[in-house]
Amino acid sequence: MPERDHQPHVIVRRADRPGDLGWTVMAHGEIYDQQFGWNTDFEALVAKIVAEYAAKHDPAAEAAWIAEVDGRRAGCVFLVSGDEPGVARLRILLVTPASRGLGLGARLVGECLAFARQAGYRQVTLWTNDVLVSARRIYESFGFTLTDQEPHHSFGHDLIGQNWTLDLHDTSAEP
Repeated sequence: MPERDHQPHVIVRRADRPGDLGWTVMAHGEIYDQQFGWNTDFEALVAKIVAEYAAKHDPAAEAAWIAEVDGRRAGCVFLVSGDEPGVARLRILLVTPASRGLGLGARLVGECLAFARQAGYRQVTLWTNDVLVSARRIYESFGFTLTDQEPHHSFGHDLIGQNWTLDLHDTSAEP
């Protein structure tokens, strides 16, 4: 049984160690299956995102982070170049269920957005689904706004996909 007074040691670091990318894919697959019943199509999508990042990311414009709690991986987020100049995409934010409530999601998104600003992006976009309520709250707290949504059938379920956007020149909404 864990100590009641234990203060977890939390760090957020670059995803640059062996196993970080594989963990990202595995954790997404397992957690989204357990929580939402999503099939391996979702894990395949995450694997594709991670593989593209691993194969061709530009370190000056793209990065990934891992959150650790007491030395164990507990979350991740990626920032990659978007389809338009000056636009980045926040991808595959995840915090493990056992590590939720420690502010890891906000720390990961904060690192991601600080890097985006430093890299010179003017806007960050993301795609998510309406069932991911906790993640959406984090995005809203940083000033992301919902730009559109559309029903789709993916990962074995009927979902509502959502696109969110943050203008990096507007710093009034930062938590």
